[in-house]
Amino acid sequence: MNNNDTIFALSSGRGKSGVAVIRISGNDLETFAKKIIGCATLAPRHAYFTNLCDDNGDIIDQCVVIYFAAPHSFTGTDIIEIQCHGAPAVINKVFEFLRGHNMRVATPGEFSRRAFYNGKVDLSDVDGLIALLDAQTDKQRAAALRSMMGGDSDVYIGWRDQMLEIAAYAAAMTDYDADDLPPNISDRILEKIKTLYTAVSGVLANYKVSRAIMCGINIAIVGETNVGKSSLFNRIVGAARAIVSDIPGTTRDVVSAQMDIDGYMVNLSDTAGLRNTTDFVECIGIERTNAEIANADIVLHVITAGDSVAPVAKNEILVANKSDTTDSRDVPNAIYVSAKTGEGLPELMTTIRSRIADITNNGESAVMINARTYDLLMTAREELYAALDDFNGDYDILSEHVRYAADAIGRILGTIGTNEILDMTFSQLCLGK
Repeated sequence: MNNNDTIFALSSGRGKSGVAVIRISGNDLETFAKKIIGCATLAPRHAYFTNLCDDNGDIIDQCVVIYFAAPHSFTGTDIIEIQCHGAPAVINKVFEFLRGHNMRVATPGEFSRRAFYNGKVDLSDVDGLIALLDAQTDKQRAAALRSMMGGDSDVYIGWRDQMLEIAAYAAAMTDYDADDLPPNISDRILEKIKTLYTAVSGVLANYKVSRAIMCGINIAIVGETNVGKSSLFNRIVGAARAIVSDIPGTTRDVVSAQMDIDGYMVNLSDTAGLRNTTDFVECIGIERTNAEIANADIVLHVITAGDSVAPVAKNEILVANKSDTTDSRDVPNAIYVSAKTGEGLPELMTTIRSRIADITNNGESAVMINARTYDLLMTAREELYAALDDFNGDYDILSEHVRYAADAIGRILGTIGTNEILDMTFSQLCLGK
Protein backbone atom coordinates (compact mmCIF):
# COMPACT_ATOMS: atom_id res chain seq x y z
CA MET A 1 0.00 0.00 0.00
CA ASN A 2 1.53 3.30 -1.15
CA ASN A 3 0.35 6.36 0.74
CA ASN A 4 1.58 8.57 -2.09
CA ASP A 5 -0.83 7.05 -4.61
CA THR A 6 -3.87 8.99 -5.69
CA ILE A 7 -6.83 6.83 -4.76
CA PHE A 8 -10.56 6.99 -5.39
CA ALA A 9 -13.68 5.15 -4.31
CA LEU A 10 -17.44 5.32 -4.32
CA SER A 11 -18.32 6.69 -0.88
CA SER A 12 -22.07 6.33 -1.34
CA GLY A 13 -23.85 2.99 -1.70
CA ARG A 14 -23.82 0.86 -4.83
CA GLY A 15 -26.91 0.55 -6.97
CA LYS A 16 -29.28 2.94 -8.69
CA SER A 17 -29.58 6.26 -6.83
CA GLY A 18 -30.23 9.92 -7.45
CA VAL A 19 -26.73 11.00 -6.43
CA ALA A 20 -23.44 9.13 -6.05
CA VAL A 21 -20.42 10.52 -4.22
CA ILE A 22 -16.97 9.61 -5.54
CA ARG A 23 -14.09 10.59 -3.30
CA ILE A 24 -10.49 11.14 -4.48
CA SER A 25 -7.49 11.45 -2.13
CA GLY A 26 -3.93 12.37 -3.05
CA ASN A 27 -1.23 15.01 -3.09
CA ASP A 28 -1.42 18.18 -5.22
CA LEU A 29 -4.91 17.64 -6.62
CA GLU A 30 -5.66 21.33 -7.11
CA THR A 31 -4.55 21.30 -10.78
CA PHE A 32 -6.72 18.26 -11.51
CA ALA A 33 -9.68 19.87 -9.71
CA LYS A 34 -9.31 23.02 -11.84
CA LYS A 35 -9.21 20.88 -14.97
CA ILE A 36 -12.40 18.93 -14.32
CA ILE A 37 -14.25 22.02 -13.07
CA GLY A 38 -12.98 24.15 -15.95
CA CYS A 39 -11.81 27.20 -14.03
CA ALA A 40 -8.52 29.04 -13.60
CA THR A 41 -8.97 29.80 -9.90
CA LEU A 42 -10.41 27.52 -7.27
CA ALA A 43 -11.81 28.18 -3.79
CA PRO A 44 -11.51 25.19 -1.42
CA ARG A 45 -14.74 23.92 0.15
CA HIS A 46 -16.89 25.56 -2.51
CA ALA A 47 -19.34 23.54 -4.60
CA TYR A 48 -18.93 23.91 -8.38
CA PHE A 49 -21.58 22.74 -10.84
CA THR A 50 -19.86 21.52 -14.01
CA ASN A 51 -20.06 19.29 -17.03
CA LEU A 52 -17.50 16.57 -16.26
CA CYS A 53 -15.82 15.70 -19.55
CA ASP A 54 -13.42 12.93 -20.53
CA ASP A 55 -10.09 13.62 -22.24
CA ASN A 56 -11.80 13.71 -25.64
CA GLY A 57 -14.12 16.48 -24.49
CA ASP A 58 -17.21 14.25 -24.35
CA ILE A 59 -19.51 14.89 -21.38
CA ILE A 60 -19.57 12.08 -18.81
CA ASP A 61 -22.19 13.69 -16.59
CA GLN A 62 -23.31 16.92 -14.99
CA CYS A 63 -21.73 16.97 -11.53
CA VAL A 64 -21.07 18.98 -8.42
CA VAL A 65 -17.36 19.03 -7.54
CA ILE A 66 -15.83 20.13 -4.22
CA TYR A 67 -12.11 20.52 -3.56
CA PHE A 68 -10.72 20.17 -0.01
CA ALA A 69 -7.14 21.41 0.34
CA ALA A 70 -4.70 19.67 2.67
CA PRO A 71 -4.54 19.56 5.62
CA HIS A 72 -8.16 20.66 6.03
CA SER A 73 -9.78 17.44 4.86
CA PHE A 74 -10.85 14.09 6.26
CA THR A 75 -7.57 12.39 5.30
CA GLY A 76 -5.24 15.36 5.75
CA THR A 77 -4.40 15.14 2.03
CA ASP A 78 -6.03 16.97 -0.86
CA ILE A 79 -9.50 15.54 -1.51
CA ILE A 80 -11.91 15.97 -4.41
CA GLU A 81 -15.53 14.90 -4.09
CA ILE A 82 -17.49 14.35 -7.27
CA GLN A 83 -21.25 14.23 -6.84
CA CYS A 84 -22.70 12.70 -9.98
CA HIS A 85 -25.87 10.83 -10.88
CA GLY A 86 -26.03 7.41 -9.27
CA ALA A 87 -26.48 5.31 -12.39
CA PRO A 88 -24.00 2.39 -12.56
CA ALA A 89 -23.01 3.42 -16.10
CA VAL A 90 -22.14 6.95 -14.95
CA ILE A 91 -20.11 5.69 -11.99
CA ASN A 92 -18.21 3.21 -14.14
CA LYS A 93 -17.42 5.92 -16.71
CA VAL A 94 -16.10 8.26 -14.00
CA PHE A 95 -13.95 5.42 -12.66
CA GLU A 96 -12.58 4.77 -16.15
CA PHE A 97 -11.73 8.47 -16.48
CA LEU A 98 -9.90 8.53 -13.13
CA ARG A 99 -7.92 5.39 -13.92
CA GLY A 100 -6.75 7.13 -17.08
CA HIS A 101 -5.15 9.77 -14.85
CA ASN A 102 -2.97 7.30 -12.91
CA MET A 103 -5.39 6.90 -10.03
CA ARG A 104 -6.34 3.58 -8.47
CA VAL A 105 -9.32 2.21 -6.55
CA ALA A 106 -8.81 2.48 -2.79
CA THR A 107 -8.73 -0.59 -0.58
CA PRO A 108 -11.32 -0.91 2.22
CA GLY A 109 -10.59 1.64 4.95
CA GLU A 110 -7.71 3.26 3.07
CA PHE A 111 -9.12 6.78 3.36
CA SER A 112 -9.42 6.39 7.15
CA ARG A 113 -5.95 4.86 7.30
CA ARG A 114 -4.53 7.98 5.63
CA ALA A 115 -6.42 10.10 8.14
CA PHE A 116 -4.82 8.07 10.93
CA TYR A 117 -1.30 8.40 9.54
CA ASN A 118 -1.80 12.14 9.09
CA GLY A 119 -2.94 12.60 12.68
CA LYS A 120 -6.56 13.45 11.84
CA VAL A 121 -7.96 10.53 13.86
CA ASP A 122 -6.70 7.88 16.29
CA LEU A 123 -7.71 4.22 16.44
CA SER A 124 -10.36 4.93 19.05
CA ASP A 125 -12.00 7.40 16.66
CA VAL A 126 -11.83 4.77 13.90
CA ASP A 127 -13.50 2.21 16.19
CA GLY A 128 -16.31 4.73 16.61
CA LEU A 129 -16.55 5.26 12.86
CA ILE A 130 -16.79 1.51 12.26
CA ALA A 131 -19.54 1.26 14.87
CA LEU A 132 -21.39 4.25 13.38
CA LEU A 133 -21.39 2.72 9.90
CA ASP A 134 -22.82 -0.49 11.43
CA ALA A 135 -25.38 1.33 13.60
CA GLN A 136 -28.97 0.15 13.16
CA THR A 137 -30.64 1.75 16.18
CA ASP A 138 -30.63 5.19 17.74
CA LYS A 139 -28.70 4.09 20.83
CA GLN A 140 -26.03 2.53 18.64
CA ARG A 141 -25.83 5.73 16.59
CA ALA A 142 -25.48 7.95 19.66
CA ALA A 143 -22.80 5.78 21.32
CA ALA A 144 -20.80 5.40 18.10
CA LEU A 145 -21.02 9.11 17.26
CA ARG A 146 -19.74 10.07 20.72
CA SER A 147 -16.79 7.73 20.22
CA MET A 148 -16.09 8.84 16.64
CA MET A 149 -16.08 12.50 17.67
CA GLY A 150 -13.32 11.93 20.22
CA GLY A 151 -15.24 11.27 23.43
CA ASP A 152 -13.42 8.01 24.07
CA SER A 153 -10.08 9.40 22.93
CA ASP A 154 -10.29 12.22 25.47
CA VAL A 155 -10.67 9.66 28.27
CA TYR A 156 -7.81 7.48 27.03
CA ILE A 157 -5.46 10.38 26.36
CA GLY A 158 -6.09 11.74 29.85
CA TRP A 159 -5.34 8.37 31.43
CA ARG A 160 -2.20 7.85 29.36
CA ASP A 161 -0.82 11.30 30.13
CA GLN A 162 -1.29 10.65 33.85
CA MET A 163 0.35 7.23 33.59
CA LEU A 164 3.39 8.61 31.78
CA GLU A 165 3.71 11.38 34.34
CA ILE A 166 3.52 8.87 37.21
CA ALA A 167 6.07 6.59 35.54
CA ALA A 168 8.45 9.51 35.05
CA TYR A 169 8.17 10.68 38.67
CA ALA A 170 8.55 7.11 39.96
CA ALA A 171 11.68 6.58 37.90
CA ALA A 172 13.07 9.85 39.21
CA MET A 173 12.62 8.78 42.82
CA THR A 174 15.85 6.78 42.68
CA ASP A 175 17.82 9.46 40.82
CA TYR A 176 17.12 12.55 42.92
CA ASP A 177 17.35 13.49 46.54
CA ALA A 178 14.07 13.76 48.41
CA ASP A 179 14.64 17.53 48.82
CA ASP A 180 14.68 17.94 45.03
CA LEU A 181 11.27 16.28 44.57
CA PRO A 182 7.78 17.66 45.23
CA PRO A 183 6.58 17.14 48.82
CA ASN A 184 4.73 13.88 49.60
CA ILE A 185 5.45 12.68 46.06
CA SER A 186 5.42 9.01 47.11
CA ASP A 187 1.92 9.18 48.62
CA ARG A 188 0.68 11.23 45.68
CA ILE A 189 2.03 8.68 43.17
CA LEU A 190 0.31 5.77 44.91
CA GLU A 191 -2.93 7.69 45.24
CA LYS A 192 -2.94 8.59 41.54
CA ILE A 193 -2.37 4.94 40.60
CA LYS A 194 -5.31 3.92 42.80
CA THR A 195 -7.48 6.56 41.11
CA LEU A 196 -6.52 5.33 37.64
CA TYR A 197 -7.10 1.70 38.66
CA THR A 198 -10.59 2.62 39.86
CA ALA A 199 -11.35 4.54 36.65
CA VAL A 200 -10.23 1.70 34.35
CA SER A 201 -12.11 -0.84 36.48
CA GLY A 202 -15.25 1.26 36.23
CA VAL A 203 -15.08 1.31 32.44
CA LEU A 204 -14.49 -2.45 32.32
CA ALA A 205 -17.48 -2.98 34.60
CA ASN A 206 -19.60 -1.28 31.91
CA TYR A 207 -18.41 -3.66 29.17
CA LYS A 208 -21.72 -5.52 29.33
CA VAL A 209 -23.54 -2.23 28.81
CA SER A 210 -21.35 -1.32 25.84
CA ARG A 211 -21.71 -4.80 24.31
CA ALA A 212 -25.48 -4.72 24.78
CA ILE A 213 -25.77 -1.35 23.03
CA MET A 214 -23.44 -2.09 20.11
CA CYS A 215 -24.08 -5.83 19.56
CA GLY A 216 -27.66 -6.07 20.80
CA ILE A 217 -29.44 -7.53 23.80
CA ASN A 218 -29.97 -11.27 23.51
CA ILE A 219 -33.43 -12.47 24.50
CA ALA A 220 -34.15 -16.20 24.33
CA ILE A 221 -37.64 -17.72 24.49
CA VAL A 222 -37.32 -21.11 26.22
CA GLY A 223 -39.54 -23.71 27.80
CA GLU A 224 -40.89 -27.22 27.39
CA THR A 225 -42.52 -28.41 24.17
CA ASN A 226 -45.99 -27.19 23.22
CA VAL A 227 -46.12 -24.22 25.61
CA GLY A 228 -46.50 -21.81 22.69
CA LYS A 229 -42.96 -20.43 22.38
CA SER A 230 -43.12 -20.08 18.60
CA SER A 231 -46.56 -18.45 18.74
CA LEU A 232 -45.25 -15.97 21.31
CA PHE A 233 -42.16 -15.32 19.15
CA ASN A 234 -44.37 -14.57 16.14
CA ARG A 235 -46.62 -12.31 18.22
CA ILE A 236 -43.67 -10.26 19.55
CA VAL A 237 -41.99 -10.01 16.14
CA GLY A 238 -45.27 -9.23 14.42
CA ALA A 239 -44.77 -11.79 11.65
CA ALA A 240 -45.13 -15.54 11.14
CA ARG A 241 -41.40 -16.28 11.30
CA ALA A 242 -41.50 -19.52 13.30
CA ILE A 243 -43.50 -22.65 12.40
CA VAL A 244 -46.40 -23.27 14.79
CA SER A 245 -47.73 -26.79 15.32
CA ASP A 246 -49.34 -28.97 18.01
CA ILE A 247 -46.76 -31.66 17.29
CA PRO A 248 -44.15 -31.76 20.09
CA GLY A 249 -40.61 -30.96 18.95
CA THR A 250 -41.62 -28.95 15.87
CA THR A 251 -38.93 -26.34 16.52
CA ARG A 252 -35.59 -28.07 16.15
CA ASP A 253 -33.30 -25.14 15.47
CA VAL A 254 -32.96 -21.59 16.71
CA VAL A 255 -35.11 -19.07 14.82
CA SER A 256 -33.91 -15.48 15.32
CA ALA A 257 -35.11 -11.99 14.55
CA GLN A 258 -33.71 -8.53 15.23
CA MET A 259 -35.91 -5.82 16.70
CA ASP A 260 -35.57 -2.22 17.77
CA ILE A 261 -36.99 -1.69 21.25
CA ASP A 262 -36.70 1.87 22.55
CA GLY A 263 -33.64 2.45 20.36
CA TYR A 264 -31.84 -0.73 21.49
CA MET A 265 -31.03 -3.61 19.18
CA VAL A 266 -32.67 -6.82 20.44
CA ASN A 267 -31.76 -10.28 19.15
CA LEU A 268 -34.86 -12.40 19.86
CA SER A 269 -34.53 -16.20 19.58
CA ASP A 270 -37.16 -18.93 19.50
CA THR A 271 -35.64 -22.21 20.68
CA ALA A 272 -36.35 -25.93 20.64
CA GLY A 273 -38.55 -27.23 23.45
CA LEU A 274 -36.76 -28.73 26.43
CA ARG A 275 -37.63 -32.38 27.06
CA ASN A 276 -36.07 -35.83 27.21
CA THR A 277 -35.87 -37.26 23.70
CA THR A 278 -33.98 -39.87 21.72
CA ASP A 279 -34.47 -38.03 18.42
CA PHE A 280 -30.96 -37.17 17.22
CA VAL A 281 -31.92 -33.96 15.39
CA GLU A 282 -34.09 -32.75 18.25
CA CYS A 283 -31.22 -33.39 20.68
CA ILE A 284 -29.03 -31.07 18.60
CA GLY A 285 -31.77 -28.44 18.80
CA ILE A 286 -31.92 -28.79 22.58
CA GLU A 287 -28.14 -28.39 22.79
CA ARG A 288 -28.49 -25.17 20.84
CA THR A 289 -31.27 -24.06 23.17
CA ASN A 290 -28.94 -24.49 26.14
CA ALA A 291 -26.29 -22.46 24.30
CA GLU A 292 -28.84 -19.67 23.71
CA ILE A 293 -29.76 -19.70 27.40
CA ALA A 294 -26.09 -19.38 28.37
CA ASN A 295 -25.66 -16.43 25.99
CA ALA A 296 -28.92 -14.66 26.83
CA ASP A 297 -29.17 -11.36 28.67
CA ILE A 298 -32.89 -12.01 29.22
CA VAL A 299 -34.71 -15.35 29.16
CA LEU A 300 -38.46 -15.55 28.57
CA HIS A 301 -39.28 -18.75 30.46
CA VAL A 302 -42.58 -19.87 28.96
CA ILE A 303 -44.99 -22.26 30.68
CA THR A 304 -48.61 -23.15 30.02
CA ALA A 305 -51.02 -21.18 32.19
CA GLY A 306 -52.15 -23.41 35.04
CA ASP A 307 -48.88 -25.35 35.23
CA SER A 308 -46.54 -25.13 38.20
CA VAL A 309 -42.90 -24.18 37.76
CA ALA A 310 -39.66 -24.27 39.69
CA PRO A 311 -38.07 -20.95 40.78
CA VAL A 312 -36.69 -18.99 37.84
CA ALA A 313 -33.18 -17.54 37.46
CA LYS A 314 -32.41 -13.88 38.02
CA ASN A 315 -32.30 -13.05 34.30
CA GLU A 316 -35.56 -14.87 33.54
CA ILE A 317 -39.05 -13.49 33.04
CA LEU A 318 -41.70 -16.10 33.77
CA VAL A 319 -44.38 -16.07 31.07
CA ALA A 320 -47.58 -18.11 31.52
CA ASN A 321 -48.93 -18.54 27.98
CA LYS A 322 -52.42 -19.63 26.83
CA SER A 323 -54.10 -17.46 29.44
CA ASP A 324 -57.22 -17.52 27.24
CA THR A 325 -57.72 -21.22 28.06
CA THR A 326 -57.93 -20.94 31.85
CA ASP A 327 -58.91 -18.54 34.62
CA SER A 328 -56.05 -19.73 36.82
CA ARG A 329 -53.59 -17.05 37.89
CA ASP A 330 -51.88 -18.95 40.70
CA VAL A 331 -48.19 -18.77 39.67
CA PRO A 332 -46.43 -15.98 41.60
CA ASN A 333 -44.51 -13.35 39.60
CA ALA A 334 -45.69 -14.80 36.28
CA ILE A 335 -46.92 -12.57 33.46
CA TYR A 336 -50.03 -14.16 31.98
CA VAL A 337 -50.30 -13.79 28.22
CA SER A 338 -52.08 -15.25 25.27
CA ALA A 339 -50.00 -15.47 22.11
CA LYS A 340 -53.26 -16.24 20.31
CA THR A 341 -55.24 -13.14 21.36
CA GLY A 342 -52.47 -10.77 22.44
CA GLU A 343 -53.74 -10.57 26.00
CA GLY A 344 -50.96 -9.61 28.42
CA LEU A 345 -48.50 -8.64 25.68
CA PRO A 346 -48.35 -4.95 26.70
CA GLU A 347 -47.43 -5.95 30.27
CA LEU A 348 -44.78 -8.37 28.97
CA MET A 349 -43.24 -5.72 26.70
CA THR A 350 -43.21 -3.22 29.58
CA THR A 351 -41.30 -5.76 31.69
CA ILE A 352 -38.86 -6.45 28.86
CA ARG A 353 -38.25 -2.70 28.44
CA SER A 354 -37.60 -2.40 32.18
CA ARG A 355 -35.07 -5.23 32.06
CA ILE A 356 -33.34 -3.65 29.05
CA ALA A 357 -33.08 -0.35 30.94
CA ASP A 358 -31.53 -2.19 33.90
CA ILE A 359 -28.98 -3.94 31.66
CA THR A 360 -27.95 -0.81 29.78
CA ASN A 361 -28.14 1.68 32.65
CA ASN A 362 -30.41 3.63 30.30
CA GLY A 363 -27.57 3.86 27.77
CA GLU A 364 -24.96 5.38 30.07
CA SER A 365 -21.45 4.10 29.35
CA ALA A 366 -18.24 6.06 29.87
CA VAL A 367 -16.62 4.74 26.68
CA MET A 368 -17.51 2.32 23.93
CA ILE A 369 -15.63 -0.97 24.38
CA ASN A 370 -15.10 -3.64 21.73
CA ALA A 371 -13.15 -6.90 21.98
CA ARG A 372 -9.84 -5.20 21.04
CA THR A 373 -10.11 -2.39 23.57
CA TYR A 374 -11.46 -4.74 26.27
CA ASP A 375 -8.30 -6.89 26.19
CA LEU A 376 -6.04 -3.84 26.29
CA LEU A 377 -7.98 -2.28 29.16
CA MET A 378 -7.66 -5.55 31.06
CA THR A 379 -3.89 -5.40 30.52
CA ALA A 380 -3.76 -1.79 31.75
CA ARG A 381 -5.75 -2.64 34.86
CA GLU A 382 -3.57 -5.67 35.63
CA GLU A 383 -0.42 -3.57 35.36
CA LEU A 384 -1.84 -0.85 37.63
CA TYR A 385 -2.86 -3.51 40.15
CA ALA A 386 0.63 -5.04 40.00
CA ALA A 387 2.18 -1.59 40.57
CA LEU A 388 0.24 -1.30 43.83
CA ASP A 389 0.30 -4.93 44.94
CA ASP A 390 4.01 -5.56 44.28
CA PHE A 391 5.22 -2.25 45.67
CA ASN A 392 7.90 -2.69 48.30
CA GLY A 393 9.66 0.64 47.94
CA ASP A 394 11.24 -0.17 44.55
CA TYR A 395 10.11 2.72 42.37
CA ASP A 396 11.84 1.37 39.28
CA ILE A 397 9.54 -1.68 39.26
CA LEU A 398 6.51 0.49 39.99
CA SER A 399 7.47 2.77 37.12
CA GLU A 400 7.74 -0.20 34.74
CA HIS A 401 4.26 -1.48 35.63
CA VAL A 402 2.69 1.94 35.09
CA ARG A 403 4.57 2.40 31.82
CA TYR A 404 3.25 -0.96 30.58
CA ALA A 405 -0.25 0.22 31.48
CA ALA A 406 0.36 3.41 29.48
CA ASP A 407 1.56 1.27 26.55
CA ALA A 408 -1.71 -0.69 26.61
CA ILE A 409 -3.71 2.57 26.44
CA GLY A 410 -1.38 3.73 23.67
CA ARG A 411 -2.31 0.65 21.65
CA ILE A 412 -5.98 1.54 22.03
CA LEU A 413 -5.22 4.96 20.54
CA GLY A 414 -2.80 3.61 17.96
CA THR A 415 0.10 5.73 19.24
CA ILE A 416 1.76 2.37 19.91
CA GLY A 417 0.78 -0.40 17.55
CA THR A 418 1.62 -3.03 14.97
CA ASN A 419 0.69 -3.38 11.33
CA GLU A 420 -1.44 -6.41 12.24
CA ILE A 421 -3.63 -4.30 14.54
CA LEU A 422 -3.94 -1.56 11.93
CA ASP A 423 -4.79 -4.01 9.15
CA MET A 424 -7.46 -5.69 11.28
CA THR A 425 -9.06 -2.37 12.27
CA PHE A 426 -9.12 -0.57 8.91
CA SER A 427 -10.17 -3.64 6.90
CA GLN A 428 -13.57 -3.48 8.67
CA LEU A 429 -14.37 -0.19 6.91
CA CYS A 430 -16.03 0.03 3.54
CA LEU A 431 -14.62 1.52 0.34
CA GLY A 432 -14.62 5.30 0.43
CA LYS A 433 -13.88 5.33 4.15
